[in-house]
Amino acid sequence: MTEEYQGWQFIGGERRATPPAVLASFNASDGSNSGVMFFVASAAEVSAAAEAAAAAFPYYSQLSSTRRADFLDTLADEIDALGDDFLQIARRETALSPQRLTAERTRTSNQLRLFAGLLRRGESEKVRIDTARPQQFPPRPDLRQYQLGLGPVAVFPAGNFPLAFSVAGGDSAAALAAGCSLVVKAHPGHMRTAERMATAMARACQRHQLPGGVFNLVFGDEQTGARLVSHPAIQAVAFTGSLAAGQALLKLVQQRAQPVPLYAEMSAINPLILLPQALAQHHARLAEQCLASFTLSGGQLCTKPGIIFLQQGHAASAFIHRLTELTRSVAAQTLLSPRILRHYQQGIARWHQHPDLTLLAGGETQPHQAEVRLYQASAQLLAKDPAMLVQEIFGPVAVVVPVADSDELMFCLQQLPGQLTATLHAAEQDTEQAQQLMTMLSDKAGRVGLTAFLPALQ
Repeated sequence: MTEEYQGWQFIGGERRATPPAVLASFNASDGSNSGVMFFVASAAEVSAAAEAAAAAFPYYSQLSSTRRADFLDTLADEIDALGDDFLQIARRETALSPQRLTAERTRTSNQLRLFAGLLRRGESEKVRIDTARPQQFPPRPDLRQYQLGLGPVAVFPAGNFPLAFSVAGGDSAAALAAGCSLVVKAHPGHMRTAERMATAMARACQRHQLPGGVFNLVFGDEQTGARLVSHPAIQAVAFTGSLAAGQALLKLVQQRAQPVPLYAEMSAINPLILLPQALAQHHARLAEQCLASFTLSGGQLCTKPGIIFLQQGHAASAFIHRLTELTRSVAAQTLLSPRILRHYQQGIARWHQHPDLTLLAGGETQPHQAEVRLYQASAQLLAKDPAMLVQEIFGPVAVVVPVADSDELMFCLQQLPGQLTATLHAAEQDTEQAQQLMTMLSDKAGRVGLTAFLPALQ
């Protein structure tokens, strides 16, 4: 990548920009301006990117599975070749550790190779052949069924995984494997990282002499994203992010003359339920594991347990006391971007001012860091103001909700909307109650963990 084109869009194999450059890249550690500016894609440039993707789709979608697999392998090699200077840029933009970023880069390239292997095994098309049966009545013709790519896909990367769920991340890898062309809207929290990844993707396209429109990337704001989703050439949308942003995209998709699928992973509070006997036997260990889980990566993981339910009693009190002590000992954490920190502070202020929420641990938020916090709420709050608790606060905070009995626990869980995960800790003596809860949790959450803390990714 040359400095001459820094901050420009990637459209149809070319770099384009409409002055002035008004989007700034920030350093996550102190909120300072990195000095690198980016151009907001104009309406004409968003349209050009979508049309370039549409023009490239017929050719790319008809490539053999083997050729698409070779392209994905080359893309993985290009990503692996991004050096330490690339990781330094990503570190400055996100404050993630070198170890985390190195592992995430490996995951990104491995995802691409995983899809390449799927293509080579012939598993992606899910071919089904029903041979003709002319003798039966009515006669059955020869029927062939297989899956095809939908068309150009708009991808909105995640803010908390600048590599593995970003420009060349899981959504992009899946779309490219299916034979779809891409228009990616770079995440505003790590635009310099996105630009370097996009350069690697452009090189891979060139090495395989693919049409430039197979991959496109635009920088911009909410209006840029709205224009992209609304463009008639876009045939599917992939999104990872907040519930509010996901719902806004869903509304745009529904307003199109031709609605298209929206594949969205949106925010959740991921309930953690600790049953009485499990607490009685392991309250100290569970407190340590719980703290580690809701503060992992600064509490900025999709599967962070944000709300903890437990039945009142001696063991529950001991757990809350221990978790409070542990939380007070944790230092403030640097979040992914000044914007995420600002949203965290707003969420904390909202909780702090609510009369039915009690701060158990945590002090004043630092200028450029997030103070780890633990709150307690009553079960009645979920009855009279559920929105206060079910709206995710992205960062190192959790709320404990003691309940009187199993009936009140069931009532509280019924107030929660759909979740990414739910986790249940039970001992052998809790089996009957655990079985009842598992039925509800299986309907409520995409993944249910039993006597374990779910990892961030698998």
